[in-house]
Amino acid sequence: MQAKYISYQETGSFSKLVLDYINNEEQLKAFYSYRPDMAGLAEALEKRHFMGDRNTLVEVLKDQYQHLTPNKSVSKNIELLGLDNTFTVTTGHQLNLFTGPLYFIYKIVTTINLAIELKIAHPDKNFVPIYWMATEDHDFDEINHVSVDEKNISWIQNTNGATGRLSTKTVAAAVTAYKGYLGISKNGKRIAKLVEQAYLEHDNLADATRYLVNNLFEKYGLVIVNADNPQLKKQFSNIITADVIEHNSAKNINQSSKNLEDLGYKTQVNGRDINFFYLKDDLRERLIFENNKYSVNHTEISFTEAELRTEIESHPERFSPNVVMRPMYQEVILPNIAYIGGGAEVAYWMQLKANFDYYKIDFPVLLLRNSALLVDKRSAQNLYNLGFSLQDAFLPVEELKNIWVQRNSTAQLSLADETRAINSIFDQIKLNAYKIDKTLSVSTDTAKQKTNHLLANLEKKLFRAEKRKHETALIQIDNVKKRLFPNGTLQERILNIAPMYVNYGEDFLSSCIENFEPLGGDFTLLLP
Repeated sequence: MQAKYISYQETGSFSKLVLDYINNEEQLKAFYSYRPDMAGLAEALEKRHFMGDRNTLVEVLKDQYQHLTPNKSVSKNIELLGLDNTFTVTTGHQLNLFTGPLYFIYKIVTTINLAIELKIAHPDKNFVPIYWMATEDHDFDEINHVSVDEKNISWIQNTNGATGRLSTKTVAAAVTAYKGYLGISKNGKRIAKLVEQAYLEHDNLADATRYLVNNLFEKYGLVIVNADNPQLKKQFSNIITADVIEHNSAKNINQSSKNLEDLGYKTQVNGRDINFFYLKDDLRERLIFENNKYSVNHTEISFTEAELRTEIESHPERFSPNVVMRPMYQEVILPNIAYIGGGAEVAYWMQLKANFDYYKIDFPVLLLRNSALLVDKRSAQNLYNLGFSLQDAFLPVEELKNIWVQRNSTAQLSLADETRAINSIFDQIKLNAYKIDKTLSVSTDTAKQKTNHLLANLEKKLFRAEKRKHETALIQIDNVKKRLFPNGTLQERILNIAPMYVNYGEDFLSSCIENFEPLGGDFTLLLP
């Protein structure tokens, strides 16, 4: 595949905060530690003070991989994590069914590529790409479906606990439906087999996801972490206790959120007084403080402060961080240098820096993941035949149609000259009316506005009439936009890897690895 690059601004799909971050706007500098470039990464490396237990991390990972038989690249990277000169580059994501939308794949590719670039720049150090599975998340409705070929495939299941612990016994119907789309081509059969082995031969969603993602990316040395583990949580227990009892994160994050909003940015998350859940096999409910007790929402479970301290000390695995504390947990147990996230993630991490500073935990370099649009040959040819560039595909569909009609119509469709002429006449009328009676100038302005409105409506009617003469071309524009932007949004936010893998096989993933530039700062267009 070939790649072309356009600026994120040209896509019209990213928030002001993300664009300002990319463009190094001064007012955002208080909300992060290092710039997302090689100089910023070098500074983060120099200042990284990792206080976690490397030996524990290695042993936990070996245990989690014991039934998977990792290849040499993964095994080597796990061992390297025990060395003081090894650092990680991390992305995190929910356990979406069959990997979910394409941007999950792009997150991992960006992570792998950044680890490679860092190794080239710092050959005396090691860099391990990490996928942090959000195994403690309990929002099953967000992950239980996938979009393939304009159809939604769903996994029907009732659950209230952590999704990573969810049994896969009821997923067979979704697997069958997914396989039906994949078909009988060589590529389709390969990914169908992986999906079957992942979801039908593993007992829970965490293990199923690890198997599938590992098989897609193991040759690049990707290490997959399930942090729902008592040994890893033990390293975080002091912060759990302090934050639950003192509500420090709530104060710090709320202030940062206010500061961002005062600058005109939209915040992504809201901190609570207690930013932890109580977690057991079929339970993940918020901890709340009321009536001088710490209670588990919607249950009869409660603790005095002394009992809570004992519970955290004895069973740290029962305390699950929410979205605002999970990043800190990650940075405590991983020797991490950079976090790769989407636009919303970069935004909410900026709400967290003050809390990291409070607990004296190093804040990583924030990098926007690579985004991409795969432009199939048919769509590319349609755009070229219509006289558009690939960049033009990001324009709203009605704007594209108007541009095409203007370029291809022999009729005069704009009434701009006529409108200016009429406005000039009205200005003269207003001047004459003012000399007769000052109050008549208001009536003249009203008549002018009504006439401009009538002319604007007439211009729209001229466009609509002309469009009807070019129905074939305008239908082509509609079809191209629907193919490239399903549901009117970026392809990567809707489509699953399935059609890409069926059509291009391993070439799709290797092309992403080859063409994504984690520090490039541009949106990627992929052309088969």
